[in-house]
Amino acid sequence: MKARSLAAGVLALTLVAAACGDDDDDTTADEPAETTAAADEPSEEPADEPAETSAVTTPDTTEAAAGACDPLPLVQEGMLTVATGETVFPPWMGAGEDDFDDPTTGTGYEGALVFALAEQMGFTADQVTFVRTGFDEVIAPGSKDWDFNIQQYSITPERDEVVDFSDGYYSVDQAIIGAADSPAASATTIADLKPLRIGAAIGTTSLDYAEAVIDPDGDVQVYDDNSAAKAAFDAGQVDAIVFDLPTAYYITAVEITDASIIGILPETGTPDELGMLFEDGSPLVPCVNEALSALREDGTLEALEAEWLAAGGDIPTLTN
Repeated sequence: MKARSLAAGVLALTLVAAACGDDDDDTTADEPAETTAAADEPSEEPADEPAETSAVTTPDTTEAAAGACDPLPLVQEGMLTVATGETVFPPWMGAGEDDFDDPTTGTGYEGALVFALAEQMGFTADQVTFVRTGFDEVIAPGSKDWDFNIQQYSITPERDEVVDFSDGYYSVDQAIIGAADSPAASATTIADLKPLRIGAAIGTTSLDYAEAVIDPDGDVQVYDDNSAAKAAFDAGQVDAIVFDLPTAYYITAVEITDASIIGILPETGTPDELGMLFEDGSPLVPCVNEALSALREDGTLEALEAEWLAAGGDIPTLTN
């Protein structure tokens, strides 16, 4: 799913490739190669076994990939330029008590992930700068004036045709919110949702899910962003709205407290992975993936997820 959200914040930031080229071949002319001493000794290998030295001719792709990251290919030398939403919402960014709509605080899952990635890549906090973009406008071909964009972009084949993605930094479920006294409250299956008026934000995988999987009897109501979708729900224009689960937790706990999460929506195949979005062909992708991989391996991603995205409650999963 690709949810943009008010509610969540990672990352994750899933994994870059690494390393520089090998310069072991820089042997000076007056120094004998270490292998010459063994040249006169008979080989102990049977003639029908391949020589082990053949492996030396295979390029070290890991090291070659890292060579592209030294120096890092950035839009602004010495600075990591990160794009995010026109407004950022907890629990993804700006999740501190006084941090609303401030990505620079490093609070929220994605906010904390950005600074963890930056540190892993050798940046100080002062070398991270943020720019704001709309959600749907950047999923288009063309050059970008930032290094990567993070605002709950689900990795989809259609998007991947025109932009690039990092490895996934969070697997997310979709959820549906309804009022406790609405027809949505008693829903236990996808079929129960079909007669309802369903809303979702444009450009999101929540909207894709609502249209393709729930497929309500009437048209899904499409809104410019999550804020507009929430306002429509609050005004009684729709019976239920679809969001990613972390955002749904935040909305029902803080913003629309008389609503509840009716249920987690069933998966439809491949899990919905969020990834950082790059200009198509960006050489920075493997560099970010390398840093993301290190954060996953040392437990940082898991710790950030537990801190910012974990929520209590026994939420049922609807059936098909």
